[in-house]
Amino acid sequence: MNIELLGFFLFAYSQVGTPGPANLTLLAVGAKYGLKKSIPFVLGVALGKQIIIWPIGFGLMTIASSIPFLFLMLKWLSICYIIWLAYKIANLRLISNKQDTKSPNFITGFFIHPLNPKAWAMVITSFSSFASSDGEVLITTAMIATGFLICQLTLHPLWCFGGEKLATKISGKTQERYLMLSLAGLTVLSVFFGAIK
Repeated sequence: MNIELLGFFLFAYSQVGTPGPANLTLLAVGAKYGLKKSIPFVLGVALGKQIIIWPIGFGLMTIASSIPFLFLMLKWLSICYIIWLAYKIANLRLISNKQDTKSPNFITGFFIHPLNPKAWAMVITSFSSFASSDGEVLITTAMIATGFLICQLTLHPLWCFGGEKLATKISGKTQERYLMLSLAGLTVLSVFFGAIK
């Protein structure tokens, strides 16, 4: 078999389900706009990881080992993008009438994972830990890509929905500002934690 499926799915669900830049952003977006209006954003986040899985599966790691500056550049670009997202999260305010605002779109969500160090780390770990070195590249990459997509389509909406439910409890209250600042702070911490691994 090209990949150790059980180990990979346990790893993928644990990584996709834990806090990181993407999930904290999904929580904040769900809190601000609600799950229903955020579906395009959620789909963008889920599908965005595909554009890092396939190049890694087909040899980006080989290229990166001969051009180390490539990953260093990606790392700092990622950190800057996630800090910008954290800034946006810190300044979001929850509102009770979610019909009056324009929610983030598919494209906004699509670029979260390609610029997310945690996403790169989990994809690289998936290939190095669960893929067979003698497996066929196309099949192995397709299995990892499909596995991550399944995990994301199940867990990302839950983060968004959790944010929506949280918003109904604290919208317009003093705790709202502290929640958004905390989410922004956790987003920045998670990106630096992922970047220094």
